[in-house]
Amino acid sequence: MNKAVNDGVWSGSWVAERLGVRLEGDDELTGMLGLALRRNPKRAHLLVSNVLGKHVPQSPSVVYGAGFALGRRVRELLGAEEAARAVVLGYAETATGLGHSVADGVGLAPYLHSTRRPVAGVARAGGFEESHSHATSHLLLPEDPALLVGDGPLVLVDDEFSTGNTVLNTVRDLHERYPRRRYVVVALVDMRSAADAGRLAEFAGEIGARVDLVAAATGTVRLPEGVLEKGQELVARYEAESAGAGGLSSAAPSGPIAQFPAPPNSGAAAEAGREGDRPSSGPAVEADPGSNPPSSGLAVEAGQESNPLGARGTARSAPTSPQPEDERTHPHVTRVDLHWPPGLPDGGRHGFTPAHRTHLEDALPAMTARLAEALPADARSVLVLGFEELMYAPLRLARELEQVAEGVEVRYSTTTRSPVLAVDDPGYAIRTRLVFPAHDTPADGPGERYAYNVAGAGFDAVIAVVDSVADTPELHAPDGLLARLSAHAPQVLLAVVPSYVPGPLALPERHPMLPEPLRGPAFSSYAPEEVGWLLQDLSDVTLEAPTEEREEAIQSGGAHYAESLPVEYQPSEQYQELFQAALAESAARLAQAAGAVTEIVLAERSPRPVLVSLARAGTPVGVLMRRWAQFRHGLELPHYAVSIVRGRGIDANALRWLAAHHDPRDVVFVDGWTGKGAITRELTAAIREFEASDGITGFDPEIAVLADPGSCVRTYGTREDYLIPSACLNSTVSGLISRTVLRADLVGPHDYHGAKFYRELAGADVSVAFLDAVSARFAEVVDAVDATAKELLSGDREPTWEGWAAVERISEEYGIHDVNLVKPGVGETTRVLLRRVPWKILARAGAGADLDHVRLLAEQRGVPVEEVAELPYTCVGLIHPKYTRGATGADGRAVNL
Repeated sequence: MNKAVNDGVWSGSWVAERLGVRLEGDDELTGMLGLALRRNPKRAHLLVSNVLGKHVPQSPSVVYGAGFALGRRVRELLGAEEAARAVVLGYAETATGLGHSVADGVGLAPYLHSTRRPVAGVARAGGFEESHSHATSHLLLPEDPALLVGDGPLVLVDDEFSTGNTVLNTVRDLHERYPRRRYVVVALVDMRSAADAGRLAEFAGEIGARVDLVAAATGTVRLPEGVLEKGQELVARYEAESAGAGGLSSAAPSGPIAQFPAPPNSGAAAEAGREGDRPSSGPAVEADPGSNPPSSGLAVEAGQESNPLGARGTARSAPTSPQPEDERTHPHVTRVDLHWPPGLPDGGRHGFTPAHRTHLEDALPAMTARLAEALPADARSVLVLGFEELMYAPLRLARELEQVAEGVEVRYSTTTRSPVLAVDDPGYAIRTRLVFPAHDTPADGPGERYAYNVAGAGFDAVIAVVDSVADTPELHAPDGLLARLSAHAPQVLLAVVPSYVPGPLALPERHPMLPEPLRGPAFSSYAPEEVGWLLQDLSDVTLEAPTEEREEAIQSGGAHYAESLPVEYQPSEQYQELFQAALAESAARLAQAAGAVTEIVLAERSPRPVLVSLARAGTPVGVLMRRWAQFRHGLELPHYAVSIVRGRGIDANALRWLAAHHDPRDVVFVDGWTGKGAITRELTAAIREFEASDGITGFDPEIAVLADPGSCVRTYGTREDYLIPSACLNSTVSGLISRTVLRADLVGPHDYHGAKFYRELAGADVSVAFLDAVSARFAEVVDAVDATAKELLSGDREPTWEGWAAVERISEEYGIHDVNLVKPGVGETTRVLLRRVPWKILARAGAGADLDHVRLLAEQRGVPVEEVAELPYTCVGLIHPKYTRGATGADGRAVNL
């Protein structure tokens, strides 16, 4: 067990010997952690990290590397795709820099840390309490509220995971506001007991989310009975002895007692106790500069008076104009202008995006060069000292300085709110402490602040890095931080980072009165009560283009699929006969699935849901669900159809109309079936963007579908891949409505997306006949619906995304290398044959009548049908990959039909 921290002595031995506290765990645990004592009514001992950069000055590369390595482990756990959707949340104040470093390791994850500093004009997006700290309230103040919205993983980072209470409080608060399916808890050390570990697992089950834990080291603190009282008594006795031993002076003990070698490169350690602890009572005392440290190992502090705050009022804000130089600096203090980039946040208090990270990386070399130029030429030992929550910016500056300043040993630590007993003993983690008044505008009023293991460490220069809110008269006062540092280092540099305060969020432009939904018979062949279309009528606009021409334009990047329409397929007499045979064969099966999904919606989503179908494949299903609710429960459910366009999102104006007329929490989005789940993902992202832009919450992006062969949703009537006859045709089975259109010259910012009503096709219309044929079977499937719904409600319906995995595999096996050109399932395959340029059809061996219409269409278009022994779908349609050069998928240029 490595105990080489202070002069070969474990820096926890002093506490361990006196209180019987033991650390048990990984072999290197005691090399990464020391022990100290503090005045705290809830926990007397403090785990002191040797790699966190808070209490113990450490190489910035070690500090940054510890967090970055944890971030890489998170990325490996999540996988690249999930990691790209993750958000990282760190805890104030101790883990703000650690969390930021983890976010860097994860990759492109945006970062936010909690704060104890309220900021005027910034709305609170959340908060939580911390059980073992005096100052418990954490605020979440993101500039962009959308940062906390989404279904990607939330990564919570703390320095030490002791009981799990803080994490439970955080997840409980955030899950109520912004529910997610996965959380990852990250800590330098996991020190929970077996009982506490079990509580986290139980909590994850309660909220229905997955919770993973990533820690650099694990262990347990063994506390003997009565340790709290004994520790408090020990702290009080040493404080009293220290007060009576030293008098009042402003020096520190002699000797380089704070030069700590780096611990093993394990990337792990931790510090227990949050940084909000209020100061302990009692005078601040120092030893005489020329004397040896007290033989009793008394506390060694740097303070000025027994009650340094008694005659001073609340800390003031930073002055709006520069003060005279003699009032702003001390003889050994040099102000360095970093030229911090305008608009770049000083940290993650209000959010830090990948773009911010790139901006910081670009600016770091020049800012560090200014610091290096200001250092004394003979400086060989330099401390970069951050300020409470401001940990990441000083850390990155220190790390850059460490890499460019040849022959200079650079160390990094920060000031803190947490009062800890200082004892000058190699077996104790906190050897010295500097005491000075708060110099920002703390929400809890004025008080003492501390810098540990700085006095007597022998630094040639100290670079103090604070934000502009903390650049106050208190910072420059005779008893302030700069004066304290000047007493212990020949040169002190002050670098001020502008405090980032978000500007007022731009309010969405006030939208004009949106029109009422279109209804039949003026728009569509459906009865007016069956569905209201939140669309604009583009029936008089020529939008159709030949299939091959559209395919080339779409895949070559020349057009978005929603900017034009395919020429409506006119079914042959033989094809119409196949449709009628398929409808007769599958009507009861469809009725059962429609009834089952409706019962699940009524049981889980809302007793009076507002059905909103995704035009147009979802609209016949929405009508069937509405009819089932009326048939079985006597409910007249409202039903609307809206447009969603892959790569461009859902119609935001339609959402605004819905929010103005209904409770968004009652809205249930409906679609016909799932393929590989692209629309499910599109809707989730679109709702997140809408909440951020309009501030309207409550819409649930979970889609209800008749069939879910792709295993992409939780609300479905079946997961079988069979023929849904409404997929066999185009507008003539969907109320004579075209696919939706979104083109800038036709759809303005305050317009609904468009569609055409093909009145001229009324003679071939089977839309109502299809609905009536299925509804006529409702009575005979009641028992089957009840049994199916009961089974589904009690079973595991979590999406497995098997469809997406199968599509990726097929794309590679057939050399397409583009999942957007692979259309799985009977419905999607049919649409490939009707609207796209098909290449080949894969059919499951032994598939029967469900594929009769597919075989006929393939024969008519000269497309080969290849039977495959093991296929997760009944069939898969492959779009011709001739023009894949421009098909990027994410921007919608490869069609999702």
